[in-house]
Amino acid sequence: MTRKLPPLPAQPASAAWPTRDWPEAELPARVAAKLNPLLDFAFSDPAPASMGETHAFLAVQGGRIVAERYWTGFGPDSTHHSWSQAKSMTHALIGILVREGKLDIHAPADVPEWQGGDDLRRAITLDQLLRMSSGLKFAEDYVDAGVSDVIEMLFGSGKEDVAGFAAKFPLTHPPGTAWSYASGTTNIVARIAARALGASGEAFRDFMVRELFGPIGMTSADPKFDRAGTFIGSSFCFCTERDFARLGLLYLRDGVWDGRRILPEGWVDYARTPTPVPPTETYGYGAHWWLGMAGPGSFSANGYEGQYTVMVPQLDLILVRNGKSPLEQKDEVMGWMGKAADAFR
Repeated sequence: MTRKLPPLPAQPASAAWPTRDWPEAELPARVAAKLNPLLDFAFSDPAPASMGETHAFLAVQGGRIVAERYWTGFGPDSTHHSWSQAKSMTHALIGILVREGKLDIHAPADVPEWQGGDDLRRAITLDQLLRMSSGLKFAEDYVDAGVSDVIEMLFGSGKEDVAGFAAKFPLTHPPGTAWSYASGTTNIVARIAARALGASGEAFRDFMVRELFGPIGMTSADPKFDRAGTFIGSSFCFCTERDFARLGLLYLRDGVWDGRRILPEGWVDYARTPTPVPPTETYGYGAHWWLGMAGPGSFSANGYEGQYTVMVPQLDLILVRNGKSPLEQKDEVMGWMGKAADAFR
């Protein structure tokens, strides 16, 4: 039986949209009593061995900032590495192109390398790519460069053309039959977006600003491109803590911002609907968004070294955390995010 998605809350009439400035509110005492000890631990100096460094934390409830803290040397104007949170931004860009009628996620993906007459990859759909269920071979390893396709793509022989590098990999499973998280997949998706738009490089950056970052006030967003002109949607878009929260608010408000529909109707539900092929990770996966970090119904943009933007619709809550936490501390940091959300229950 499919679990029903919790409804997405509307922006309270009393809360201004944070296109320019975030409204703020006082953290309720009962929440502060539970949240502040968690923050004191995460921001302790030296950093706790179990979590690594937490550089920034932000909580938004009811459309208002209710908690915000920064590590020494960081502040509201500091930008942070998105790492794979950029994948969820890529999902937003695809949604905009779907809204404009430029893409059909259920059609075979527009990938030139797969168009040979007997190439079974021709059957892979954009939906399967967004759900990490393409069946393509790709080693998503962040430590051992000897076996890591993602390191080779971002920093080695693939860095000039990340999508071209990723598109060369063969199938290891029939499309739609196996789940496998792969940064190469997102860069293929980013190039599909550019081909649908008919623009790459600076022209694609202009599209990102005009249709996504500008309308919701993400003025700090700094996406990076490879030499082929493809947005490196797997990994690279620097933002302030408050701008990551703006992306979260767009999704928590069902893709609508101050009366303007940015994402097509149903696109956020698509993002947070579990993929038909179960993931092999602790948490669930939708379409370029993770599921369940802060309990059933929550969904999140997750990045390497502990970059998280988590939405909890039932609490009208957004939590953002950026820092530097080694991979072996990942479970501890994710558990800490869950506890932070629990402080608001």
